Amino acid sequence: MRRYRFGRIAMLFAAIYVAAVVVSGVLALATGDPALLREIVTGGWDPEFVPYTWWVELLMVAGGVLQGWAYWQVLRGRPTGAAAVNERPVRLLRAALYLSIACTLLYRFPIPYQWWLGLPSDLLQVAIIGLFFVVLAGSLPRWLRLLGLVAGLANAAMGMAATFAVGLGQYDILPFVSPYQLGNTVYLLWLVPVLAGQARDARWTRGTVRMGGVSAALSLLSTGGRSIISFGGWGIDYHLLLLMVLSILGVFGMVWQARSAHDLGGPIPVPSPAPPVQVAPARAWPLAAVAVVLPLIPAAVNLADGMPVWIGPRGAVDELFHGYLSYPVTVLWVAVDLLVGVGAPAVLVLIALVRRTRRLLRVTMLVLTLGAAAGVVTALTTKSEADWKTIPEMTEQRLALYPDGLFEPNDKGDILFGLSPLWYSVALAASALVLLVLYGAPSTARLRHHVLVTALATSVALCFLPAADQSRGPITTAASCSPREPWENGVATEEPAPPTGERAFICAVRQHNTFDFAATAPDQVLLAHGRRLCAAYTRKDRRELARLQGTEGENLPGLSGVLAGICPAANADVTAEAAAEDREFDEMMAEERRKCDATPSHRPLIEPAKAIRLKDPEWPEAGLELYDEFSEEGKSTTAGRVIAGPGSVTVNTHSDFHVCVTLETYTRRPPVETKGWDDVVEVGYANQSGEMSFMDGLSGTELPDLSLKGRKGHYRIRVHFAWSPWKGEKYGTQQLLIMAYPGPGDKVTTYRRPPKRR
Repeated sequence: MRRYRFGRIAMLFAAIYVAAVVVSGVLALATGDPALLREIVTGGWDPEFVPYTWWVELLMVAGGVLQGWAYWQVLRGRPTGAAAVNERPVRLLRAALYLSIACTLLYRFPIPYQWWLGLPSDLLQVAIIGLFFVVLAGSLPRWLRLLGLVAGLANAAMGMAATFAVGLGQYDILPFVSPYQLGNTVYLLWLVPVLAGQARDARWTRGTVRMGGVSAALSLLSTGGRSIISFGGWGIDYHLLLLMVLSILGVFGMVWQARSAHDLGGPIPVPSPAPPVQVAPARAWPLAAVAVVLPLIPAAVNLADGMPVWIGPRGAVDELFHGYLSYPVTVLWVAVDLLVGVGAPAVLVLIALVRRTRRLLRVTMLVLTLGAAAGVVTALTTKSEADWKTIPEMTEQRLALYPDGLFEPNDKGDILFGLSPLWYSVALAASALVLLVLYGAPSTARLRHHVLVTALATSVALCFLPAADQSRGPITTAASCSPREPWENGVATEEPAPPTGERAFICAVRQHNTFDFAATAPDQVLLAHGRRLCAAYTRKDRRELARLQGTEGENLPGLSGVLAGICPAANADVTAEAAAEDREFDEMMAEERRKCDATPSHRPLIEPAKAIRLKDPEWPEAGLELYDEFSEEGKSTTAGRVIAGPGSVTVNTHSDFHVCVTLETYTRRPPVETKGWDDVVEVGYANQSGEMSFMDGLSGTELPDLSLKGRKGHYRIRVHFAWSPWKGEKYGTQQLLIMAYPGPGDKVTTYRRPPKRR
């Protein structure tokens, strides 16, 4: 084991740091305040952005332990032994790498942020790019070094331009100097050739190259953005959480730089001979051919239906790439989606079978297993109504990378994706299992539990797979439970009858997400669950109801309305409750009618052309309004309970009480009456439509027409309002008399002001 110059000191510092992280993590879990832990591990991240959650804080503790390991890697220095005698470019490269690490660590100190603090790091990056170009002269071809040099300088220039844009407040030019579509691609065009040169150069160890590979992978996943927008305060924002995690994992880049500098300072290690390439013995082709054919079966079925996609824009796996990772990675994911959809894994299996190297076979089995797992996760997390489908811009962005017209919605608005990804999962897992049986480790080294775990994983995937697509039964969607309105179809049709029986139950569950079932669960599964709950509802065993409430979270007494369609006991309770409510409403209305009957009938002083005393009291929620749709805008005047404006008259009533209404229309101006009324106001109204009906849009109240036989022109509207007592209560009900007669003038006249209500 190699020893390092400052290894013990670095170990002590790392141990102290890890201890501080663990202690702050314990405090965070005990007090619910993660501020200290976040400050130590991430240098901030206010809980308002990522609220306290116990598993997030455990993640932060794990990140702090990783950072302690990284600081040990950085601070331990070069390997012990005689220092290497290097040329000037190598010495300069070591110094530049150490200075770059120092600038990175400087950000961990509580120094107020200044935009120009990033310029030294950008300039050091330019020096490192040029020095790697010189130092790797003997390890890489000139054209590859030139490609890396140009890409590295372009990335450094983009970084400095972005730094100046942020510092000068010119945020509008950021999309041009650092396009999000590129992510960190330009940086990787420099880093990957450098790693290739290090792998060929004996001065760097394999561990250093591996750290660089991890850093490159994390750079590919990162969005490369320099600003984020979040509103916080509504639970965990997983986008911000991912940024936190990637910022912690960024220590791998610092470790790669440190190890690159350490290796250049020590003696050149003696290269160990490359291990011989292990080639597995050839096996019988019939079984090997099965491993090749299996991934082609679901692809052939999908292609026959015109669907060349494996997963498509659905499920948690696709959401991870489209919503949280960089744009280049999203493009790669869509390419993989299409390749797996057309059966490309069969080509990978065929190449592995032809070459039969142990490493290639292991990689192939790993890729097939990961593909099978991705299909299972997608099937378990797919929702029938994805959130992004409701936003046209997001829908366009989500489907932009796929061929045009591939995911067009059908008549019901549903997107058809083709075959379930579970079929692909079974095919890929079975192919990996065949490869394991044929070309696994030699019998002397193969462990039984390897085969057992693989077989168990395949069996679990089979458990999730339906026996056949047709045997699952129908799946009623929430959208199909809400038929389109007649005006949406452009055809005047009668309103459909409400669903009954089993369909009423299924629609209630689908529309309100009553139970914790996936949207793709068949109707028969919901019905079976509902009938089980119905049996418990009918028995009304308190212990059983308490158990269901505690273990499944099902409050059966509150589910009577949902279960009524399939459960006679619940239907009886719902019917009885509705009947009781109807009786209560009828009794209330009878009481309100008695209140109106007790009010004195109005006796006109002159004979009206039309008089209407409404039999039933009205109950407007927002007052009564008379308006003309052809009226112009203008100033409104308020007098008592009446608001008058151009083409509109509004009578404000109390929404907690009914109103007893009398309407009278005259051919000429009636005498003014104020006795017995609390409020009497007269206003003008221009009737251009020939109809005058007070109405309330909220309650659906509409009073009879007040016009004089449909006469158009100018009217005067006189509103009388009073409170009528009932059974000793002063404010028993409201009494309203509205008179209308043809007459000029828009003047608002108050004949009686309302008394102040105490």
